[in-house]
Amino acid sequence: MSGNLFIVCAPSGAGKTSLVAELLKTDSNIRLSVSYTTRKPRPGEIDGREYHFVDVQKFEEMTEDGAFLESACVHGNCYGTSQPWIDAQRAAGADIMLEIDWQGAAQVRRLIPDAVGIFILPPSMDALLSRLNNRAQDPPDVIAGRIAAAREEISHVSEFNYVIINDNFAEAVLDLVSIIRARRLLASAQLSRHSGLINRMT
Repeated sequence: MSGNLFIVCAPSGAGKTSLVAELLKTDSNIRLSVSYTTRKPRPGEIDGREYHFVDVQKFEEMTEDGAFLESACVHGNCYGTSQPWIDAQRAAGADIMLEIDWQGAAQVRRLIPDAVGIFILPPSMDALLSRLNNRAQDPPDVIAGRIAAAREEISHVSEFNYVIINDNFAEAVLDLVSIIRARRLLASAQLSRHSGLINRMT
């Protein structure tokens, strides 16, 4: 059977990346899709780990070649998910996690209706603003833009299957792990995965 495809979305600063990183530490059976992006690497980021960093021309060439399952331009930068990589991993039975924005999520759902959408919310807009300021990565005008974008992103929360409020980090991690495990335990998935066992018992 093909692997599950999970989509995690959140406004910038809601803790999506930290939550997914913690999930990957506890679950060796899920793989994170590394997106392509035209934005410049931040301090400590490594090409091929956080993102595949490419220039605008390369990104446009890949788009024209149909290399992306989904792509979107946000905050002045473009991001895309590799279609061949996703197809190969799922065909091998691997579960895949996508960290993308709501626009990309909508594109993926149209192409892969059984994709599982998870939206991460901050506990409040004040908390989100505080987190963005504490990161000390962006000037005030960029942060203001991210807050405005966050309100737009949050307006799409009802389009997702699950919603996690990241107030207590440990609880939010447990919520994310629980969603992944519950999806794997669906009767349809278990009947396919363990058909031999079930047939021997019946």
